[in-house]
Amino acid sequence: MKKRILLSLMLLLALLAACSPQASKQTAKEDLSDKDKLTIHYMDVGQADATLLQFADEGKMRNILYDTGDWNRTDVIDYLHQQQVTNLDLLIISHPDADHIGQMAKIMQSLDVGEVWMTGNENASNTFQKAIEAVLDSDATYEEPRAGDQFDIGPLAIEVVHPKKITGKANEESLSVKFTYGELSFLFTGDAGKADEQEMIDRKHNLHATILQLGHHGSDTSTSTAFLQAVKPEVAIYSAGADNTYGHPHQEVLSRLQKADIPVYGTDESGNIIVTTDGKNYTLETEKDQDPSKEVNGNQDCIDLNQATAEALQQIVHIGKARAQDIIKERPYHSIDDLLQVDGIGEKRLNEIKQEGKACIGGK
Repeated sequence: MKKRILLSLMLLLALLAACSPQASKQTAKEDLSDKDKLTIHYMDVGQADATLLQFADEGKMRNILYDTGDWNRTDVIDYLHQQQVTNLDLLIISHPDADHIGQMAKIMQSLDVGEVWMTGNENASNTFQKAIEAVLDSDATYEEPRAGDQFDIGPLAIEVVHPKKITGKANEESLSVKFTYGELSFLFTGDAGKADEQEMIDRKHNLHATILQLGHHGSDTSTSTAFLQAVKPEVAIYSAGADNTYGHPHQEVLSRLQKADIPVYGTDESGNIIVTTDGKNYTLETEKDQDPSKEVNGNQDCIDLNQATAEALQQIVHIGKARAQDIIKERPYHSIDDLLQVDGIGEKRLNEIKQEGKACIGGK
């Protein structure tokens, strides 16, 4: 089935190659009128990602969705319906993990989607397969943009800053995009890590952005000091679930932001976060009250299975000296469930480890 789907997708791409995509490569920017506004909805979708961008273009409302939330929820679709969104001009999937591509199939089936962007990296999950099938069953144009590609949709300029190529590393090669509206810019990097951020810097992209969505839900695998210095954001926003088992956002990231005097908002504490701009000034509204100057609650007891020392791992329930060494040997882990591959850890002990809440993964 997988080979058939991918082959069909290749054929579809060939047929659509001659078509003009809704997001066309352009060089000139359109002037903004005083009444034109861009609204960005950083949705509260738990331990997942989904952001809606809306703006007017010659009297027509344009809708762009970056990521589609988690597979076992309907909150993204529900939110789109609440905002009376019936069509998407562009759907961007940063990478094929279930917390980013989760509701894509249902969105493709319930909305009129003009164009889909993905990296080309694959996933064996049913969620990914259903998403690809939904693209094939739709009339949407499909693209796999690469770093350096630039597009305009009306007054919104879009620059792809990552990846330059793909090698099968889904998180690391997240489709990273900078949106520019007037004088303001907004940067999204999916789950790209520090090494990938450095690649963006080394390629000499202009990464400066007014607002940065923190990579990987605020994990310390992303948002390096060098990257923050390149982006120089006025505000940082992250998407994470309340009391999530990964300890996102990590305290190390929050400390870097605090040191750089960058206020940070999180969906776990603020709920939906809505930014509105006319291209010169912007407002930021939160569903729940959150003081961005205070330190957001990070899980300081979180012990990263991929980075912790043997001594630190022994602070986790059921982990002794020998088992800590076994955990280190089996690295890397993509989820806490991967502990089942460690000798002596079964379902019961795994559940108790999860309930304790100390074990986490810096990267999923």
